[in-house]
Amino acid sequence: MSDLLCLELAISLWFVHLLTQMGTAGGAFSTTYLFSSRDAQDKPKGVIWGRATRAFANYVENLVAFAALDLSLIVSHHTAWAAPSVWIVARAIYLPFYLFNVIYARTVAAGTAMLSLGVMLWGLTTTR
Repeated sequence: MSDLLCLELAISLWFVHLLTQMGTAGGAFSTTYLFSSRDAQDKPKGVIWGRATRAFANYVENLVAFAALDLSLIVSHHTAWAAPSVWIVARAIYLPFYLFNVIYARTVAAGTAMLSLGVMLWGLTTTR
């Protein structure tokens, strides 16, 4: 995959996270609460909405670093080999692993994504 395609997929994955969080809110809160100003938060039913919210927050934190590194690779014409693609795949599988509490695989996916960011940074520091 090209670095630009990876950036586009990363933004698409952001929408997947957002829609997942929004979709799970319907099962966690009453319709009245969802259409209110939400001055006081109701206690959510179940655990899926909380997991979706935390996964989304984690994704946003990692997306900033990925976008900066990927854009830097594009502008500088450096390469990080398959690291951007690996990051996309690792982050894509992280969401269902987090939602369904697949604990060890989730950690492996998150660690793989972090290592990919490190490889991307390394790719920026190497001379062409």
